[in-house]
Amino acid sequence: MPVEARKKRSFTSLISEFGIVIALLIEILFFAILSPYFFTADNILNVSLQTSITAIIAVGMTFVILTGGIDLSVGALVAFSGVVTTSFLKIDLPFPVLLPLAMIVGIIVGIISGGLAGIFVTKFRITPFIVTLALMTVWRGASYMFTDGRPVWGLPDAFSFLGSGRMFSIPVPTVFMIAAFIIGFVILKHTRFGRYVYAVGGNAEAARLAGIDTKKTLMMVYIISGVLAAVSGILLASRMNSGQPNAGLMYELDVIAAVVVGGTSLSGGKGSIVGTFIGAMLIGVLRNGLNLLNVNSYVQMVVLGGVILLAVMLDQWRTH
Repeated sequence: MPVEARKKRSFTSLISEFGIVIALLIEILFFAILSPYFFTADNILNVSLQTSITAIIAVGMTFVILTGGIDLSVGALVAFSGVVTTSFLKIDLPFPVLLPLAMIVGIIVGIISGGLAGIFVTKFRITPFIVTLALMTVWRGASYMFTDGRPVWGLPDAFSFLGSGRMFSIPVPTVFMIAAFIIGFVILKHTRFGRYVYAVGGNAEAARLAGIDTKKTLMMVYIISGVLAAVSGILLASRMNSGQPNAGLMYELDVIAAVVVGGTSLSGGKGSIVGTFIGAMLIGVLRNGLNLLNVNSYVQMVVLGGVILLAVMLDQWRTH
């Protein structure tokens, strides 16, 4: 192998492994210098809280993108699962019984959404982009139909603990986020199903010929994505202490950004949960830092779009 090629491969490998970590550290240093409020314990916990909802969804999105797919329905599903859960919380039952029941119903919504996406992708061979784009419209419309366009109010005060409470001084949504990443990491790194996910994303036909049930694998990754989006919808509804039919708008943008910035290839087969976690933190720190510097929200959208474009360019550079 020529020296130039070896050098390029070595540099590419270095960027793939440590580039996102270096970028996050530089970002933290940058905002710590510019704002005295950034590097404080309260703000760090605040970053974790602000990032937790989209980060949980990003775990499921990592599974989907690793197979070479995409799930654009997650933001709308956050809204629909939230309004369904909060609507059930208004039933006249004791709260200790009502809360688990309502959460189960909300999660079932996620399972149904993921199952439908999986069926259309595997049985009818429709492109994931089109399938999930259609489901995004369906669930957003269903959210408004279910609530008649009005928020669901008057929820039990205890429900707000899931979104606003703390466990050992750590926000509850952050605890859920950490648990989601740990479980996702174990599944992808230490289970047969995790190996199947990578295999299907690397070469679906070769995986099928090797005896892997590719349709079942794809079905499962979309269900995982749906369930985690539903969990995030419940947490967000708890944090707002209401079911909002317009919740989760543009969440798919932040989620896909976190996964791609974290090094997961849009073509499938390459990526990791650890990378997604760092990518989610990078996006979260960026938003938090820009807010502390009083940067206009419209400018923040431009910056985030630029970060996504840069991440995709780096992905293309790594794979070619």
